[in-house]
Amino acid sequence: MMEPLLEVKDLHVSFKMQQELLKAVQGISFSIHSHEILGIVGESGCGKSAAAKALIQLLPTHSAVISGEVLFQNSNLLEYSESQMQKIRGKEIGMIFQDPITSLNPTMKIGQQIVEGYLLHHKGARFSEAKDYALHLLDLVGIPHAISRISEYPHTLSGGMRQRVMIALALAAKPKLIIADEPTTALDVTIQAQILDLMRDIKEKTGTSFILITHDMSVVAGYCDRVLVMYSGKMVEKASVNDIFACPGHPYTQGLLQSIPRLDMEKDAPLVPIEGSPPNLMENISGCAFCPRCKYALPICKEKSPQLNALKKGHEIACWKESPDQTQESEEILLEREEDCSID
Repeated sequence: MMEPLLEVKDLHVSFKMQQELLKAVQGISFSIHSHEILGIVGESGCGKSAAAKALIQLLPTHSAVISGEVLFQNSNLLEYSESQMQKIRGKEIGMIFQDPITSLNPTMKIGQQIVEGYLLHHKGARFSEAKDYALHLLDLVGIPHAISRISEYPHTLSGGMRQRVMIALALAAKPKLIIADEPTTALDVTIQAQILDLMRDIKEKTGTSFILITHDMSVVAGYCDRVLVMYSGKMVEKASVNDIFACPGHPYTQGLLQSIPRLDMEKDAPLVPIEGSPPNLMENISGCAFCPRCKYALPICKEKSPQLNALKKGHEIACWKESPDQTQESEEILLEREEDCSID
């Protein structure tokens, strides 16, 4: 099996809040391979964005406390100095932020920003070469009349066009991995689909991998290869996108899927919201964080936090109701479940 492009081990992220710590990310581990779109999904405040920014040290150093390992090409990025990270950001790992209007420089033409990103990581390149590449990227991301648009300022473009420019800017230095943090939140449904189709096309054409952070399960269904489900700073389920939708194991994942419309639902079937609210991340939680909202909660759920266990090969969940220690299920039963959850 190929070595992962990026491997995250036991990542913790906390923020200093006066005399307390807000534990935003609590020991998540995952990997991403080349030519893959990995989705990270969960409610607002579950730690998705904090984890993503920690990967490339974009969190404020005066308030963020980060531990664990982020292995990229066999080196731990969390041990890199700021000068070393400047060679990684953009060149090796790019990022698409949630709001392009606050991420693009309003005083620079869009072409200048792409050219600057290219020249920064390609020492000795000529300006004419960088400009030609900027035009190529604007064409690649679907901006019409790129030769005239290259001289426009961000505020003259629509939201969808600005997001396309952000993607072009992220591609400027030809990175191996792009982190897309809620890239379609502020866009209407039609433009959302265009941007997501564009990301998938870029993966196919350039081989660039994506980490797609979202709260929208329909986006996950249509565009991701594998999915990580986060709740209250922890990973509660990870699996292929087919397994997540065909056989969701964690009650939280089941709740997310029941709260969105699906084409295979009965016409009059109601959407079922997840009752309650996520817990305060500044409080110490001894048991499962989802326990107060879970209809399957067991006595042990209030006392001890579950660890990730294999539901089947490539499918892991952190839930006591599926733990072999709790249910005493045999390998034969797990094999039967694997067959039940398989997709033709």
